[in-house]
Amino acid sequence: MSQPMHAAMYARYGPPEVLYTSTVPRPHPDAGQVLVRVVASTVNGGELAGRQGRLKIVTGRKFPRPIGIDFSGEITALGHGVTDFAVGDRVWGAVDERGDVGAAAEYVAADVGRISHAPSGLTLVEAVSLLSGGNTALSALRDKASLRPGERVLIRGAAGGVGSVAVQVAKMLGAIVTASTSPATVDYVRKLGADHVVDYHLPPRELGEFDVVFDTRGTQLREYRRILANGGRMVTIAFDLDHPVRSLGYVLLSGIHGSRRVRLFFGHPERSLFETLTAATEAGKLRPVVDTVFPLERIADAHARLEAGGVRGKVIVQVAAPLDGPEIA
Repeated sequence: MSQPMHAAMYARYGPPEVLYTSTVPRPHPDAGQVLVRVVASTVNGGELAGRQGRLKIVTGRKFPRPIGIDFSGEITALGHGVTDFAVGDRVWGAVDERGDVGAAAEYVAADVGRISHAPSGLTLVEAVSLLSGGNTALSALRDKASLRPGERVLIRGAAGGVGSVAVQVAKMLGAIVTASTSPATVDYVRKLGADHVVDYHLPPRELGEFDVVFDTRGTQLREYRRILANGGRMVTIAFDLDHPVRSLGYVLLSGIHGSRRVRLFFGHPERSLFETLTAATEAGKLRPVVDTVFPLERIADAHARLEAGGVRGKVIVQVAAPLDGPEIA
């Protein structure tokens, strides 16, 4: 019989208060998987929309539902055929957000293709703050936008969980980075390495011209596309949930009319990306972006914190007592 564990769930769509912790069976690793004792996970924007019921066309109405995508922790068991990891290894990775497994749980059974060794020199709580944003930013800027050294890039939402890592990734790729953020977070974003910081209230037409726009908001796509230089590329990781048909339709049409295409991008977590992030972190090119840390039993408060806005980096859910770092404040 499986041992029990605690996991975060929700049994209906709604505000943060629909989240609760439940006792469920501890998973067993299948062939090609490892069992990870989770130390920390994070709260991502897509999870808010999913929990609110704004993505019902994708998420459906099957309840209760787990929550959480990325995680850091320690391997406690190996599935059949796993030879490149060992019990006790510190790892980070992601579950399939389309599946029925959530990372906000005491244990996850993870495919070896979706994990890598976590970076040394950071606690697992610090490390997980870089994972989701780093994976998305690296895929979008390096692979989708083909950002080159010396190019001008605008990062929208530069203080958030993705944007704060995207600023660092863009600098790592050699770009000239302009960060769009609120006046309250200007100093925070500048310390991340941005060359220029602008108030997000400014109309796009006043910002100048860019080779790449990396968008985390999903709004005003038409206006931001207009400030792309010839051959410019725009990658957005969001669309306007209040006007989804119009927003998605514009993205599709941008690939047909004109040279300045807007690409809607959703991250696809995989081992090679995580390994690149581990190497970059260990080389000192990326540093943690922890906003606040909540214990698992306060996951509703963690969601409320992100939902309220004004975060600086990632909201962390600490699931277990840390293996290698400070306790929750």
